[in-house]
Order: sequence, then structure tokens, then C-alpha cells
Amino acid sequence: MAKGKEFYHLVFNITPFYAESGGQVGDTGSISNENESIIIFDTKKENQLTVHFSEELPSDPSAPFKALVDAEKRLLTTNNHSATHLLHAVLREKLGNHVEQKGSLVNPEYLRFDFSHFSKVTDEEIAEIEAEVNSRIRENIELNEQRDMPIEEAKSLGAMALFGEKYGDLVRVITFNSEFSVELCGGTHVNATGQIGLFKITSEGSVAAGIRRIEAISGQSALDHVNAAEAQVKTLKDLLKAKDPVKGVEQLMASVKELKQQMESANAKAATGLKDELISLARDMGDYKLIVKRLDFEDPK
Repeated sequence: MAKGKEFYHLVFNITPFYAESGGQVGDTGSISNENESIIIFDTKKENQLTVHFSEELPSDPSAPFKALVDAEKRLLTTNNHSATHLLHAVLREKLGNHVEQKGSLVNPEYLRFDFSHFSKVTDEEIAEIEAEVNSRIRENIELNEQRDMPIEEAKSLGAMALFGEKYGDLVRVITFNSEFSVELCGGTHVNATGQIGLFKITSEGSVAAGIRRIEAISGQSALDHVNAAEAQVKTLKDLLKAKDPVKGVEQLMASVKELKQQMESANAKAATGLKDELISLARDMGDYKLIVKRLDFEDPK
């Protein structure tokens, strides 16, 4: 049971579905034949089996089915996974070889990468890292995929292992330029880096002592992010009637500060004047002085 619903584990003799592993989420999609279609909402690896999750069982489990992976989700996830490999390599180039992966998440919407580092990644470093990843994307580096390589041979090539992953005697090596990015990985990847399109870092922060986290987006999501930021800048220019919105905001803040000072000065003078006026109206009543004055205030509403 999950959230009040019953679901089933389906195992097939052969499948195109990718099971969640190495930070990459599992595929979704469907299986169908002429009689029915069943939604697969997740795929995981359990006891060396690829397990497909569904909310219903086939009416005839022995019948042949066509398995169809959600192609758009797979493509977007693939782009983000390859972008993660590029990011890892660039982080080591820019920050140092002490950088090691400490966790990751790769899904269709974004990528998250945790890594060892002793201090905050500065805005200048973020800009350099982002620029270098995009440079590698524009190089359109072809994927070199090597399956069933002895793990010791892979290590001799300098292949980096993923944090928390267990490897057998034979491994899969994913390379984007042997001088740049070589990693042990079982996930899905682009045929060439140009497919990723665009890479944009959206956040950087600390998750634990000595561990930083970067979140980023790629492809159309990155372009949408840039376009939204550009639209905001245009709106600011229009509101401020300034070609340079930064200078426009600085001038606005200076004007607000000056007006605040003028208001404080005017209020101080008004208070002093009112005090003097009230003193002049004071009538000596013997044991006390009486002041009678009508004050009119504007309704704040």
C-alpha cells in the first residue's frame, strides 16, 4: 500500500525501462497490447531485477506486451545526467582534485550534485564553472561508452566512481573526452554533449560540514530560465525608465533615502513648532497649567 493505494511489481523477460540507480530516477511509460494498456509509474532495481511499478495487473500476465518508455522524460533526464558528468569534471578543474561526488539526483526537471569542498563557491567561481560547462557542451564532445570493462582497467583509465554505488568485476565506463570526463556509470547519456543545449546553475549552498550542493537545469528549462530573467530586466527598465536597471535602482534608493531624511527633518521641525505653540497657549490655573488646542489628523485609511 502507498498513500492508500495498492500497487504491483511487474517483472518482464526483457525491458527497455531504466531502473532508478546512481541518482538517476527510474523510467515511466506503459505496456500495452491489443486488449489493454497499463501505466508504469516508476522503475526500480530490486534483487538484481528490474521492477516496474503499476496500479493494476495485466488481465493475462502470460500475453505479449509492447513496452513504451516516456521518451520526453527519458530525454530530459538523459540531458541532465550527462550535464552532471560535465559539471563534476569542471568542478575538479576549477576548485581542485579534492572535489568528490557525495550524492546526486538526476530527473527531468533539474540536477542536484553534492560534492566535497571546504568553502562557499563564490559568485565568480559559479560564473566560471557555468561558462566552462557550456563551452564543453558547444564542443559537441561525442560519447565514448565502454561496456563490460574490468574494473581495474577502468580505474587505470582514471574513471571516477559514484558515491555510494557498488560495482562488480565488470563495469560500464562513460567518457566525454578521455582528458576531461571519465566515470563509471550505468545511466543514460547523450550521444554528444551538444544535445544538452544550455546549462544554467540555479543555486549553490551547504548541506553539511565540508559538503556543498549545486542545483542546475539544462536544455529548454535553462533557456526558459534565462528568458524569464531577461523579461524581468526589461520590466525593470520600463518601470525605471532607465537603460541600465542597476543604476536606475541605485538612483531610486538614493532618492528614497533623501526623501526619508527630509521627512524626518520636517517632522522634527513640526514637532518643535507644535511644542512651542502649545507652550504659548498654556493658561496658569494655579496648581497646574491648562492647554486647550484642537488638532485635526487625516484618517490613515
